[in-house]
Amino acid sequence: MSRIISYKGQLANGEQDTINLHTINGLIGYKIKKLQIITENPMSGTTEAVIKAYSIQQNTIDAVVDFSQQTLLAVGIMVTTEAQDMAIVDNNIFNQDIYITYATQAGTDACNYYIELEQMSLDLSEQTVATLKDIRNVGAD
Repeated sequence: MSRIISYKGQLANGEQDTINLHTINGLIGYKIKKLQIITENPMSGTTEAVIKAYSIQQNTIDAVVDFSQQTLLAVGIMVTTEAQDMAIVDNNIFNQDIYITYATQAGTDACNYYIELEQMSLDLSEQTVATLKDIRNVGAD
């Protein structure tokens, strides 16, 4: 059985949010279903926004997108001058906290995000796999 839960927030350039998802036994898993972003003031000038979701806390927050990063779960991009936005979401199941970052190279507006997660029960083997992935990724990026 699964259900959809949502989170929303606002970040200034270079900031990071934590979405607390961990449980004591790790038997609840999550998968990102949707990531949407909109700048604080969408009608103003030029903004290039990059919001990324990671499975581990980030030491460096930038607008670079590198799909070879094992801990990258989702990316949302918005370029207001080209009326372009997109989101790419990985299909990974995780059972720990996730971290949302925001960076911009054009504009100064903060950026809002909306993220939907599919919550599901994990059996013991699924929980073990998800937890081992999290352990392996610590220090990976």
